[in-house]
Amino acid sequence: MTTVLIELSSEIQKAIAATRERVAALHAELPRYELVVWTAGNVSERVPGTDLFVIKPSGVSYDDLAPEVMVVCDLDGAKIDDGTAASLQPSSDTAAHAYVYRHMPEVGGVVHTHSTYAAAWAARGEAIPCVLTMMADEFGGDIPVGPFALIGDDSIGRGIVETLRGSRSKAVLMRNHGPFTVGKDARAAVKAAVMCEEVARTVHISRQLGEPIPIPDAQVASLFERYQNVYGQH
Repeated sequence: MTTVLIELSSEIQKAIAATRERVAALHAELPRYELVVWTAGNVSERVPGTDLFVIKPSGVSYDDLAPEVMVVCDLDGAKIDDGTAASLQPSSDTAAHAYVYRHMPEVGGVVHTHSTYAAAWAARGEAIPCVLTMMADEFGGDIPVGPFALIGDDSIGRGIVETLRGSRSKAVLMRNHGPFTVGKDARAAVKAAVMCEEVARTVHISRQLGEPIPIPDAQVASLFERYQNVYGQH
């Protein structure tokens, strides 16, 4: 793992500290919603106004995650030495996250889990069909399947970008691996991960009872537009 030593202004240091706080807190949502086991999974977020992002350290227990152990990287995936978490290496998925940030500038947060039902669909290499209004709202259609890729370089990131470009979906099921989700920030990406597992579970159960009924494309588009632009507080 390459480490880069750079001088950071006080404003950037404050932005990094705030991002570390958010990312550390959001990691607690993954075990809370039973999306991960042991030390698997990770959350990252861009540091606003910079070409940096913050990500979970590799192989560290969720109980031990705190802002000061979050690792800062540049958009090439190199660790930034800012004097904090000096001995810790970033997640093994760092190259994938970095590739997404480099090629999808609208993305501000990335999440990876091995959540049971979503990973089961990924193991079959099967997209989750849009048969629930919840799916239309959040994902704008089916949750697609990305290609098989090995961990260690940016191959997973390439698969994520190739699959999600031109798609309304915020989630992709990487074949034989599991879900990756994106969002405008880390909180939005965590929400997408929670929703991805929920619909994966519900559609799986539905198929035990019979064939789920797809929602017509025009209705999917209408539901997505409403949820994204009207629902909630704006």
